[in-house]
Amino acid sequence: MAGFIGELLFAIVRSVIADGAYALFVKVGAWLDTKIAGRTAKVIIGMLLGLAAFFLIPVFFGLLDL
Repeated sequence: MAGFIGELLFAIVRSVIADGAYALFVKVGAWLDTKIAGRTAKVIIGMLLGLAAFFLIPVFFGLLDL
């Protein structure tokens, strides 16, 4: 029973962290959008940030499983 409750709490904490990270990424993206001039630059920077998130978010959550 303790293992089940521990897994449940871990899932809840993971969900809260993921929601907070998503909100932070949205705020940073909105702030960055006002700082960058030009459509092409915004697309390129958005692609780079998306690529970084694609690789870093799974690594971060993989570290949480330790």
